[in-house]
Amino acid sequence: MSGRNNYETGSKKISLTFYLMTVPMAILFFIFHTIPFLRGVFYSFTDWKGFGNWHFVGLRNYGYMFSNADIGSAYGFTFKFAVFATIFVNVIALLIALGLTSKIKFQNTLKAVYFLPYMLGTLIVGFIFNFIFGNLLPDLGKTLHWSFLTTNILGTSHAWIGILIVTIWQGLAFNTLIYMSGLQSVSPELYEAASLDGAGAWKKFWRITFPLIAPFFTINLVLSVKGYLMVFDQIMAMTSGGPGNSTTSISVLIYTQGFQGLQFAIQSANAVVLFLIVAGVFLFQLNVLNKREDRIEN
Repeated sequence: MSGRNNYETGSKKISLTFYLMTVPMAILFFIFHTIPFLRGVFYSFTDWKGFGNWHFVGLRNYGYMFSNADIGSAYGFTFKFAVFATIFVNVIALLIALGLTSKIKFQNTLKAVYFLPYMLGTLIVGFIFNFIFGNLLPDLGKTLHWSFLTTNILGTSHAWIGILIVTIWQGLAFNTLIYMSGLQSVSPELYEAASLDGAGAWKKFWRITFPLIAPFFTINLVLSVKGYLMVFDQIMAMTSGGPGNSTTSISVLIYTQGFQGLQFAIQSANAVVLFLIVAGVFLFQLNVLNKREDRIEN
């Protein structure tokens, strides 16, 4: 009988392997993700400090959030950082992908070089660039008499630019890989036909390449915004939110104030708001970009 390794549901047979692979993962996901998330939502309506007793306070924590200058500043910085990082990462990654999929020498070697940053841990990369910005570049600036390099950028009001550079450098690898996958799916015959019609390089890109890789553009844009709205590792490794609070993102504020500032309940509310913002932006992007894809295809 075939029912020995399969469960039969109507006319369909579902393999036992499916349950063995998915059910344990679903249980672990529920235990280590869903339950902590729901507990965080619960504590956002209390005055719990992370220990001891607690009492329900209703929406007081959420009201405090919208009246606190530090939280407002963290949201402002996070949105600014996410916008700049998303734009630069996607533009540069697309240009690199176009170069790597063209007929150039050492193509495979260059692919490995560009992908290397993605293989390194984010904290490790942050510590390395912390040393570069704090020691190597100032020494180089003094040697070359370039005054703009003699100061560690991470200790100035432009520290966020240093973090942005590192974030872009490390984020290029994944985005480039996605764009390369899209570019390789475009049939060369389309370019040959366009060349016969007298189309130039820009017209080929705008009329053929970009419309056909639109789904890959959507994937990269959605993942980039989601990731950069929750930026944490790079900041903790390079500035810890400083100087002052100038590079404190929402995630960094939740961590520092929640676990070190005895604001567990308040920052739980902050985390809930961040989740709603990320989910809202995610759904908005998918809706807008999917409609754009449909217009391109039609």
